[in-house]
Amino acid sequence: METLRFQVVGEAFRKKPLDVEAPSERPYEYFGRKVFNREKMYKYLPKDVYEQMVDVIDNGARLDRHIADHVAAGIMQWAKEQGVTHYTHWFQPLTEGTAEKHDSFLEHDGKGGMIEEFSGKLLVQQEPDASSFPSGGIRSTFEARGYSAWDPTSPVFIIDDTLCIPTVFISYSGEALDYKAPLLRALKAVNTAATDVCHYFDPSVKKVTSNLGWEQEYFLVDEGLYAARPDLLLTGRTLMGHDSAKNQQMDDHYFGAIPERVAAFMRDLEIHALELGIPCKTRHNEVAPNQFELAPIFEETNLAVDHNMLLMSLMKRVARHHGFRVLLHEKPFAGINGSGKHNNWSLSTDNGILLHAPGKTPEQNLRFAVFIVETLMGVYRHNGLLKASIMSATNAHRLGANEAPPAIISSFLGKQLSELLDHIEKADKEDLFTMDGKQGMKMDIPEIPELFIDNTDRNRTSPFAFTGNRFEFRAVGSEANCASAMIALNSAVAEALTSFKKRVDALIPEYAEKYEGTGHTGKYHAIIDVLREDIKTCKPIRFDGNGYSDEWVIEAEKRGLDVEKSCPKIFERYLDAQSIEMFESLGVMTKKELEARNEVKWETYTKKIQIEARVLGDISMNHIIPVATRYQSALLQNVCNMAVVFPLGTADKLSARNKKIIEEIAERTSAIEKGVEDLVNARKAANKIAGEHEKAIAYHDTVEPKLDAIRYEIDKLELIVDDSLWPLPKYRELLFIR
Repeated sequence: METLRFQVVGEAFRKKPLDVEAPSERPYEYFGRKVFNREKMYKYLPKDVYEQMVDVIDNGARLDRHIADHVAAGIMQWAKEQGVTHYTHWFQPLTEGTAEKHDSFLEHDGKGGMIEEFSGKLLVQQEPDASSFPSGGIRSTFEARGYSAWDPTSPVFIIDDTLCIPTVFISYSGEALDYKAPLLRALKAVNTAATDVCHYFDPSVKKVTSNLGWEQEYFLVDEGLYAARPDLLLTGRTLMGHDSAKNQQMDDHYFGAIPERVAAFMRDLEIHALELGIPCKTRHNEVAPNQFELAPIFEETNLAVDHNMLLMSLMKRVARHHGFRVLLHEKPFAGINGSGKHNNWSLSTDNGILLHAPGKTPEQNLRFAVFIVETLMGVYRHNGLLKASIMSATNAHRLGANEAPPAIISSFLGKQLSELLDHIEKADKEDLFTMDGKQGMKMDIPEIPELFIDNTDRNRTSPFAFTGNRFEFRAVGSEANCASAMIALNSAVAEALTSFKKRVDALIPEYAEKYEGTGHTGKYHAIIDVLREDIKTCKPIRFDGNGYSDEWVIEAEKRGLDVEKSCPKIFERYLDAQSIEMFESLGVMTKKELEARNEVKWETYTKKIQIEARVLGDISMNHIIPVATRYQSALLQNVCNMAVVFPLGTADKLSARNKKIIEEIAERTSAIEKGVEDLVNARKAANKIAGEHEKAIAYHDTVEPKLDAIRYEIDKLELIVDDSLWPLPKYRELLFIR
């Protein structure tokens, strides 16, 4: 039953749905309506300019500045027809969000009036103030200049009356201050390395594309209840709250019927997303109450990242028109599943070959094995870095809890693929490659058709699992910019493929002579020998067992995998010598950029814990203790009244329960006061530390543990204080949509 004290405020926030009726067209007809895609380019650009733009997008050709004016003119014509009055360079600073500064098209006409203009210069480059964005010391506050530069591979789009232009964001001295710039470099590196290796098998391959399909999990809560929870409002998660008697233990929410209000929200969200070119495919209830998921069709990684960042912003906006707030925190509620953003990643060629999919011929399966093993090599060599790429103060609450993968990077391959790699390692070279595709399985029910079973099962405890023709990086957090994980992963695989080719090329001349007349080329034997070497090397990263078990932590440490759990220390992997060497050799990031990003990561971690500590202290002292004391006073008055009305013995007997509660309230409020005092002192001591690295470690070791101690006492008080007095909506109210 909904508690009356929050019912009124909850109803006040239940607004009418966003004024978006389902279009009369089918979804494919309005898909991309608000995007300057190829269809619009063909219509609004001169033919030669259109062809140059296609060459830039498809083949990575350099964009000539002289065509920018033509592109800007075409975009301007289209945008004006859509009622657009402003434009903005839309970029992704190191805040995990997006940024935009809107300018109108208006300019003076020199005659006392105004005209609308949009030039190639304004399209290609802007100068937003860089001093107030995280830079990790690259830019001082008084050094404000920074540049945003157009990314033509990600199409411009319209939000309301504003033309949004995806851009990179760099400092005056050229260092990347965002996620997009290093992501584009990492994608270029993996394209170059993978294309070179593909030429062993198919010289016609011109390009290899990194593909990404993210699965966005999220919670919805009533906006009125959200507004009554200062912790949700200020930190994104509940810093206190006892388990609801019913949460997810019945497994009845997962894939269940979508609540009517949520379905209305999902419909509006999908209409907006499809108009913006986001290819929404899947929606469903997730495991925890009020938890849901949206997933798109796979796209090129850079575009997929942009679409995910755009969608997260869109979700928040649409949700409020349905009386909801979207929670993207990885662990907004204790005791139930958190939210991830599983990154399904693969590589494909320009002629349509999935490089992580089994083939039909021995040569195709050799190529498949090479790309599987070299992916594993990259993950093995940089398992600590990959963990650092997905780690945050918020995701640390999720990893290893409930359904989430543990904070140890390993890869599940499944029985069939594991047996194939073992076979390659040990078998005769003449009889190596046979791997079946999906197998048919007939059921003993005549009405059910034959099912096709994947060549691998699933392991939900694996952070990096092979799922048939791709890898699923399950450890990425729900509110993160998944570019961080994609930068690390694509760079690691690019390095592994580069190393593979270098070693194979070194062996080919020798093996050409050694194996002449054997029926296989020297290239084949060189590939096999290097492949076998790498299968042995990366074997420690392969694990098909239970990632939640304590035994796995011990085993992983024996294997040399990174088992560190401290978030600030995990970030240190970015500054390992091998990480710096990899990023610099591939041209993805310099040592200076890596050091700056780590400063930002440590500072962000500290600030998040600091905010949580302040909020918890405020709620404890100004909400919880006064209410508990008020209830305690009411009980004391009841005990006194009993003593007046009843004889002493009878009064003591009748008041026993209340006296016990009075005593417990006194003990727990005292513990909370002491806990808050200790928390404040720990913060003061940590704040005196100058270095961001050492300060973050102090916050992790001495401040964060005190939050849980205080929460324990508050959650116990929640069970005994009069429900009508309790100042915060409880889990049973937050987790079930009415």
